[in-house]
Amino acid sequence: PAITSAILTPIIAFSTFFFLDGRVGEFFAEVTVVVMLTLGFSLLEAFIILPAHVAHSKALTPAQKRFRFNVWGDNAMDWMRTKLYMPLLRKALAYKPISFAILIAVLMMSFAAMSGGIIKSTFFPVIASDRISVSLKMPQGVNPEVTDSLISIVEAKAWEINEEFTAQQTDGLIVVENIRKQLGPGTSNASLFINLLPGELRDFSASEIASAIFEKVGTFPSAESLVIDGGSNFGGRPVSVSLLSNNISELKSAKGELKQILEDNPLLRDIGDNDPAGIKEIELTLKEKAYSLGLNLNDVIRQVRAGFNGQQVQRFQRGEDEIIVWARFTREGRADIEDMADMRIITPNGARVPLGEIASYRIARGDVSINHLDGKREIRVDADLKNPKESASDIVEEIRSVHVPYLKARYPSITALYEGQNREATRTQQSAAQVFPIILLLIYIVIAFTFRSFSQPLLLLIMVPFAFIGVGWGHWVHDFPVNILSLLGIIALIGIVVNDGLVFIAKFNRYLKEGSTYDEALLQAGNSRFRAIFLTSITTIAGLSPLIFETSRQAQFLIPMAISIAYGIGIATVLTLIMLPMLLALSNDIKVYVTWFWEGKRPSKESVERAIKEIASEHEAEAH
Repeated sequence: PAITSAILTPIIAFSTFFFLDGRVGEFFAEVTVVVMLTLGFSLLEAFIILPAHVAHSKALTPAQKRFRFNVWGDNAMDWMRTKLYMPLLRKALAYKPISFAILIAVLMMSFAAMSGGIIKSTFFPVIASDRISVSLKMPQGVNPEVTDSLISIVEAKAWEINEEFTAQQTDGLIVVENIRKQLGPGTSNASLFINLLPGELRDFSASEIASAIFEKVGTFPSAESLVIDGGSNFGGRPVSVSLLSNNISELKSAKGELKQILEDNPLLRDIGDNDPAGIKEIELTLKEKAYSLGLNLNDVIRQVRAGFNGQQVQRFQRGEDEIIVWARFTREGRADIEDMADMRIITPNGARVPLGEIASYRIARGDVSINHLDGKREIRVDADLKNPKESASDIVEEIRSVHVPYLKARYPSITALYEGQNREATRTQQSAAQVFPIILLLIYIVIAFTFRSFSQPLLLLIMVPFAFIGVGWGHWVHDFPVNILSLLGIIALIGIVVNDGLVFIAKFNRYLKEGSTYDEALLQAGNSRFRAIFLTSITTIAGLSPLIFETSRQAQFLIPMAISIAYGIGIATVLTLIMLPMLLALSNDIKVYVTWFWEGKRPSKESVERAIKEIASEHEAEAH
């Protein structure tokens, strides 16, 4: 089992590293290198150094005194094994249908709790930061004093929040160390960089402080967007929807309605888009009379532009200098836009007609940027979570199933794609869908060659989904949403579940070969392996506990991975010690009935097992 475990762990790690895509794949690549190096040294310790230590241990001498703590530990282990575990195992084997029904019901309840939002899920955790970034975007062409005044209001509110949080901070340390203000680029953009007390000394997360600033500031109706970012969003913003259409009017209308939907959601803040309004422009529309006079839109726009911006009419040399002469309306003539209606436009035949007779005009904002995706115009609307522990996946699913169909009914030309963290998570899930079958196949092959059995490896793999019981409810207990990084813990958990099962099955097969009956072998395997499996699980959980209860801001994104492993191991212990014997018993019953049906004679439980068949084959080979 030890050698098989040593083979399985690199298989799981390398397969996942090789196939897993996206930023999670990059992160897991680093984890894989550490795990494989650690495993290599642990194998060296287990196979070479540890046996030498054990051989020279004083505990092997008969006269060695036992410490009181060791006696208490042995008595406690014997009591749990004889008074709790063994009676429970006998009951489970005696009433297999009820036992299986209970386990399946708990698994279904866990998945239902996940679907119903009791166990929350999201795409990626927020990585803690010691800085809050504030980004203000105003319409193009706005007076820079207006932009400066609004960002100064945010700065003043940030200092007010600093006073509130400092009053609650341990030792009265100032929460906000300094604030740096930046205007630009352009007159419509401004930023604040709020540097906080280091996370190890701070009692509050950057997200909490950012949310407090957001509540204090509110919204600026004249601003296009105000984003207060209190942490690094792994993989992009939690909620991000791209609307696609070649019908610009429908696209912009749908964008406005979607933004309003997100603003009405009490769980979201910092709603923005990538379609900022440009500077104010004059849009001309020709009347029928203009075409009858031989004019077209380009002719009219060129003459209007020349009248207001000027047109080069002469260029001459004066000494070493070149003089360029431009002609345009006087300052008074171009000061009032209402004067445009009286501007004279020259027709192809030389006649002059007022602009108001041949065209209508309106003031509108132009486009600053034009984005395309899949050959269509794209506008992306995104938002952040007020509370990072809320479920971004549930919000995106609500948008997908409720709001987008409503928008499509109103604007048939639009389609929607889900970007940001959802896109990165989907990318990772798609690659994981390729990884897991390969991992499970390799695990099956290795175990099948080890035990020379087709059914026993399958029983180990059947237990893997049941480990989600611990993963899901562990996240619920600690109020953490299940996220993509929890997947890394589940991958590690697969190896632990399989390794515990290997230890149990190896001992079970040995008891069969030594002449025990099938039922006795199951009970003896559980009795002898209880201590090893229980201690392995409890020490692993104890080792992960400091990380689970870690309060450091920088370590928070690793906690879901530790929860997956720790709580998954807790359930895996029950699965190995209770469910695996039940599966072995069920598998044996199936083999007995199939053989009875095929050969017409009911065989014994032991004769259909691979371990007994191997002994029979060896005896036949010796006889020949």
